[in-house]
Amino acid sequence: MKKYIFIAVMVFTQFAFAQSLDFSGYVRNYSGMLVGNGSNDFVILQNTFNLNFETRYNNSAFKVNPLIYHDYADSLTFEMREAYIDLYFDNFDLRVGKQQIVWGKADGVFITDIVSPKNLYEFLLPEFDEIRLGVIGAKFDYYVGDNTFELVWLPVFTPTKYAAPNSVWAIRPDFQVPPTFDYSKQEVKSSLENSEIFLKYSALTEYVDFEIMGGYMWDDDPTMYSSFKPDGSGGMNLTITPEHNRLSLAGGSFSATLGPFVFRGEAAYYFGKYFNTLTPQIDKGVVQKDYIHYMLGTDFTLFDINFSMQFIQKAIMDYEDVIKPTPFFKGEYNNMATFLARYSTLNETLDFEFFMYYDFEYDAALMRPRVLYDFSDSINLQFGANVFTGTEGQFGQFNKNDMLYGKIIYSF
Repeated sequence: MKKYIFIAVMVFTQFAFAQSLDFSGYVRNYSGMLVGNGSNDFVILQNTFNLNFETRYNNSAFKVNPLIYHDYADSLTFEMREAYIDLYFDNFDLRVGKQQIVWGKADGVFITDIVSPKNLYEFLLPEFDEIRLGVIGAKFDYYVGDNTFELVWLPVFTPTKYAAPNSVWAIRPDFQVPPTFDYSKQEVKSSLENSEIFLKYSALTEYVDFEIMGGYMWDDDPTMYSSFKPDGSGGMNLTITPEHNRLSLAGGSFSATLGPFVFRGEAAYYFGKYFNTLTPQIDKGVVQKDYIHYMLGTDFTLFDINFSMQFIQKAIMDYEDVIKPTPFFKGEYNNMATFLARYSTLNETLDFEFFMYYDFEYDAALMRPRVLYDFSDSINLQFGANVFTGTEGQFGQFNKNDMLYGKIIYSF
């Protein structure tokens, strides 16, 4: 398999040069070591080869973005991040193929940015263009002055991709007795009736930029239905059946500048989300509720330091105490904040950055200090840390995964 991937990349590279395509990308070495808790294990020893092949004609263009990961186990992972064709007309554009679609104004959280699902193989630590998975479909943009109408149609469903069970980033189940899993209903077959559709209207005005969106989609995260089945010896086993359900949402976002401040907001209302309950023997252990997810934030500069702050809340409508707490929902409300400070010096070749998530409900955080240095026009060096605090919640569950890391990135 490795040989065929290598040959395919080399052939495509030669084709790119022969056809005078725009050719860019990067090679990255990434090493990460756990610290604390008596562990100094290297959990990341990875080389990445990212390529972009692009060209544009009078009324069309295309892009192909293959990505290869090579890790310390000498294994190769090949991913076609994007591969699409653009067609340009007088008042509209059409993009067909595998593509990443980015919506919304929030940084570090996904609210209306839900067209492209997430790859959580390393939790929220990779760059966001690596967390977003490409989706296969068509995107239609229609332009009227400073207004854009966008329609996205996805005939192929792409779910959230989780970390492998043996990974340090795997979410550990909290069942007292290990259940049996039945995956027979997890697949969503590609068909016209199983398509997903999203709509967005965006406008650029003198005072505010805003978007209004809606979607009829599949929940990227499967609902865990429960049932009790005979175990063959007179007892009963708990069986968990993951199944994706339809989900509708409506929302929007805005950004506006007022003096030295930029104010941002984003919100989405989800209709009919399934939540697990504390009573797995009743109604398959789920209850259906609407919920709202929103963010308010601001960006400003003080003493040559760029600051960004966000408050994010999730709220379950018509909440019931029977709903089971999760790392992402402790109760009726889940409140979180983010903070970013960034300072550039040496003609913007050296950057000091500190980014933090803080979960108020679980009193847990993820802190990410790092230093970025442009050694040359092509080489960037990064050194940083990932520090988890707390013992519960989406951040506290990884409190043994504090890490130091370094990256060397050669761009071309």
